[in-house]
Amino acid sequence: MLDIRPNCEHCNKALPNTSTEAMICSFECTYCKHCALVVFENVCPSCSGNFVQRPIRPSKMIEKYPASSKQVFKPKDLEKTKLNSNAFKNILPEKR
Repeated sequence: MLDIRPNCEHCNKALPNTSTEAMICSFECTYCKHCALVVFENVCPSCSGNFVQRPIRPSKMIEKYPASSKQVFKPKDLEKTKLNSNAFKNILPEKR
């Protein structure tokens, strides 16, 4: 089950369960749409995978399975992430 993390790991923007701006990689690194697609160019700075829009947990399930309240805030070194993005952004995610 997804944690549904509450914030962007890079810029710390709030990303509540109902946010349509939340993007995740296959390891559930969580970023806002701007950081994921513009800053990191659809290449996760941690695993080099791609990002997809994080699903919204239905309101009838959020009470039984609450979203995480634990914030993860680990801004990335933009020079290093640019090198990573440049190395992988032109390779399809299924071929990375």
